Amino acid sequence: MLPRVTIQSEDFDVSQELTALRGQDARVGAVCSFVGTVRDTRALTGEALDEVKAMELEHYPGMTEKSIEAMIDAAHQRFDFYNARVVHRVGRLLPADQIVFVAVTSAHRGESFKACEFLMDYLKTQAPFWKKEQTPRGAHWVDARVSDDAALARWGIAVNNA
Repeated sequence: MLPRVTIQSEDFDVSQELTALRGQDARVGAVCSFVGTVRDTRALTGEALDEVKAMELEHYPGMTEKSIEAMIDAAHQRFDFYNARVVHRVGRLLPADQIVFVAVTSAHRGESFKACEFLMDYLKTQAPFWKKEQTPRGAHWVDARVSDDAALARWGIAVNNA
């Protein structure tokens, strides 16, 4: 059986992940997925000093997987879906590299969409990853954003990462 959570340094193939998650489950009527990538902030702001040359992601093996497994369990308490899959990369990544894959299967699209969005909001604020950006200003750790806390708060989960 496919693991629900994988942390890896190598890239992932979205098509292979979706095919493996869906499998031959005839109950599945919907598959919703999300892929996050490394973004070069300069492309948004036009400021040379905002250029992201690379991002380094760190985690605590074992603890990170356990934390994400708990997030999937929490999603199951809220939404009616069959399976979920989270793949998160660690190590040195460059702009446009894939960072995270989240996918959910269910009988109907509504539950898949909600569960996938819930998992991404949860991952963004609560998963134990540490991100360091390399920019022309030097290397700096990426802090949690208030907007990420607000995204999770809409699900009734209060956090304060600021």
